[in-house]
Amino acid sequence: MARRKKIYEGKAKILYEGPEPGTLVQYFKDDATAFNAEKRAVIEGKGVLNNRLSEYFMTGLNGIGVPTHFIRRLNMREQLVRAVEIIPLEVVVRNIAAGSIAKRLGIDEGTPLPRPIVEFYYKDDALGDPIVAEEHILAFGWASHQDLDDMVALALRVNDFLSGVMMAVNIKLVDFKIEIGRVYDGDYQRLILADEISPDSCRLWDVQTGRKLDKDVFRRDLGDLADAYTEVASRLGLMPKNGHGAHGPKLVN
Repeated sequence: MARRKKIYEGKAKILYEGPEPGTLVQYFKDDATAFNAEKRAVIEGKGVLNNRLSEYFMTGLNGIGVPTHFIRRLNMREQLVRAVEIIPLEVVVRNIAAGSIAKRLGIDEGTPLPRPIVEFYYKDDALGDPIVAEEHILAFGWASHQDLDDMVALALRVNDFLSGVMMAVNIKLVDFKIEIGRVYDGDYQRLILADEISPDSCRLWDVQTGRKLDKDVFRRDLGDLADAYTEVASRLGLMPKNGHGAHGPKLVN
C-alpha cells in the first residue's frame, strides 16, 4: 500500500489525504486522553468502537437531512470523509448539568436543565479550550451572525436525534460536543457536521442506574472504558452482547 500523506494528527484521530480531491481518510486511534491530555492511556479496541459508533450516528443524521462530512466507512478503523474548513469552535449542547457547567455555576451534577443549553468553546489546547461568548466569536471573525444561527440550529437538530436514539436504548444523553466545518459549492458556503460523534464526545448515563458509559469512566477511574463503549454499541445493535474480548471488539456490519 502506498504511503499516505498525513494531514493532521489529534489526540484521538489522524487525518490522511483521501483518494479523491476534497476527501480525507479519518483514522481512529486507541489513545484516550483527559484533562487537556494530562492523563493518557491506550485502550485496546477503542478506535474500532468509535469508528463504528460515529458511522452509525453520522449515517442516521445524513438520513434525516442533517449534513455531515461522513461518506462511508472503509475498514475497522478508517472512514472516508469530506474535507472541510473547520470553524475553530467546539459547540456543546447540555441537557443535564455535568462536568464544567456544574462546577462553574454551582449546580448539582445530574440536575436537568430547563432547556438545552448551547455553549461555544474556542479550540486551542494551549489555552484549555476556553468558553467564549457570541460577542467574542463575532469580534474575532471566527464565525458570522448567520453562521452562529446555523450552528445553533444544527446542534439542536443533532441533540433531538441523539436524545431519541439514546433514550430508545435506555441511555440519557447528558451533553455532547460537535465540530462544524464549511464546504463551498462555487461561491456558496454551507455548514456541515464534522469530526466525530462517539462516547468520546458525549456524556451518556444509564437511565436506571446512572452508570456512566462515556469518557468520564476514564477521567474518573470508574472502570474499563472499552466495556462502557461496548455496552453502548451492544445496546444500539452494533455488536453482540459481551462481544469484545481478547482480540478486540467484534462489530456487526
